[in-house]
Amino acid sequence: MTTPNAGSSPDDFWRRPPSGGEGLPDRATAPITGDRTTSAEGSPPGANAGPGGSPYAGYSGPPPSTPPPAGWRPPVHLQPAAPRSLPPQDMAALDLAEQRAQRVTYSVGAVAGVVLVILVCLLCSRLLF
Repeated sequence: MTTPNAGSSPDDFWRRPPSGGEGLPDRATAPITGDRTTSAEGSPPGANAGPGGSPYAGYSGPPPSTPPPAGWRPPVHLQPAAPRSLPPQDMAALDLAEQRAQRVTYSVGAVAGVVLVILVCLLCSRLLF
């Protein structure tokens, strides 16, 4: 781990390097060569030059692409069947089934609660007597 210099603040380590040119760091604009001391044109690595020696103008975007011909489509071998229609729902029967399921759930919960209360009473009476 690299520690910051004694005369700088702890945040200096995480700051961007000073920018050169169009707001880009100097080291990001320099072409990298084998020895990394000078570029192919002989300028120092911090020089703001892009490929071919021209000034670095930033990212110019992706290369242009050619669209496919107007009528091009992938070959279709099988046509899927049309979707079927769902059967109609009986909302009254659904509500009745939901109420029945809710009553069963409450009944099971009440029985479990009664059993737990009886067990707690038995354990407490066993500890007291």
